Amino acid sequence: MNTDERKTQSQPSLESLMEAYQLSDEQAFSQLVERLSPKLRYFFLGPSVTRRQADDLVQICWMRVHQARHSYQAGRPLLPWIYAIARNARSDEYRRMTRVEAHQEFDGDSFADPMSLVRATEARNVFRVLMTSLPARQREVVVLLKVRGMTLEEAARARDSTIGATKQMAHRAYTNLRAMARTLDEARVSRAAVARAPEFRPAQLA
Repeated sequence: MNTDERKTQSQPSLESLMEAYQLSDEQAFSQLVERLSPKLRYFFLGPSVTRRQADDLVQICWMRVHQARHSYQAGRPLLPWIYAIARNARSDEYRRMTRVEAHQEFDGDSFADPMSLVRATEARNVFRVLMTSLPARQREVVVLLKVRGMTLEEAARARDSTIGATKQMAHRAYTNLRAMARTLDEARVSRAAVARAPEFRPAQLA
């Protein structure tokens, strides 16, 4: 047995540290932060996430862990509980950044090309409608793969799932998005046709 293995075996379990933290043991919390922060940072990092942003997300996650510490059930595995909080923190941060980016589009030189602004805004609104219509698990996969730019392996790790299951979930999500997009397009064409049709007047039959 090497030194690292002996050290690991001598450490208290994550679950026991969390239970101690629930009893206001600040040292236990410090050990949790030391042992899990590298895992959380790796969880948050991605092609579109800088090291600084990942560090900020780690801090947000720990703040939420502190706020929700009494909801942890003693004896249950800790990591799934922690990662559920981390996923929610990441999703909330994504929504916040989306709102900021949408607001920024209306500032500065954006008005130089009003039609481009209209088209971009319309496309974003359609995307949001489609995403809102997806089941939560499918929406999460699309955000990870297409918005955050993660690989299948990274997305699977972030969801605490397998690559195969994540790929299957993504396929279902894309199928549903295409079907809903076709429905929206057909509805738009129908409305346009009705708008272009000449107004019917009874006098025309005379």
